[in-house]
Amino acid sequence: MADEPLISFRNRWTVTSIAVVAAVFVVAAALGFVILPNLEAREKVAGIWDSICRAAGLPQRSAPVETVTSDYKTSQVKLATAVSLKRDQAAIGRGATLAQQCAICHGPTGVSRADSPNLAGQYASVIYKQLRDFKDGVRTNAVMSPFAAKLSEQDMQDLAAYYSYLPRLPSYHPAGEIPVPRIVAGGAPTRGIAPCGSCHGSIENKLGSPWLEGQSELYLKTQLLAFVSGLRRNDISEQMRNVARAMTLEEIDEAAKYYASKPPPYLTTD
Repeated sequence: MADEPLISFRNRWTVTSIAVVAAVFVVAAALGFVILPNLEAREKVAGIWDSICRAAGLPQRSAPVETVTSDYKTSQVKLATAVSLKRDQAAIGRGATLAQQCAICHGPTGVSRADSPNLAGQYASVIYKQLRDFKDGVRTNAVMSPFAAKLSEQDMQDLAAYYSYLPRLPSYHPAGEIPVPRIVAGGAPTRGIAPCGSCHGSIENKLGSPWLEGQSELYLKTQLLAFVSGLRRNDISEQMRNVARAMTLEEIDEAAKYYASKPPPYLTTD
């Protein structure tokens, strides 16, 4: 035994050491690549290879692909190409004819006296998106939904062209100057709320976001509360729902009052 080499399969210590290391390796591999990945995933895997891939953080070819679907319709409008940027006089004329059906709520000149939104001078992309969302059932309203359901793609394009062509006129404005609320001017960064003007401003306007100045206070407040409750959810990426839910009721009130008290942008007076 004394002349026997240290590393030899005849040496019982060598055999024992190799056996122990092999056993530890097998147990560790089973724990690391099979048992623990299954426990963490809480789901069945296709085989040992999938377990190894999961443990190593590699894509699993045989793993089923889960499709996430919402329980409500989402807007399909592609804002960048929704409407033409060129003024089409023929479309404006056709839109003017169609808009006669809208006058009872939105006014004969696109300025409402019934707490409906003012449409005169509104961005064409906004008009089109809302009409398309009403037609697709993404946004619902007892009056607008059945009306939009009958509109063709051309009709919606024509109405968008017509209303965006109209001059923005003053609506009802409360007496007295209302100071800019903090939530409008600076937002609330700690709650993830950007200043309202970063999307709805006349200079920093986000495509698809309407101008709000001169709109009905009741309409603005109603829409913000609808975003809060989830009754309205046609905002792409849930940006308005996230903002409205982070606002207090007092801030919603202040923002609605402020925007209702301001004349529409680019309004010219004698």
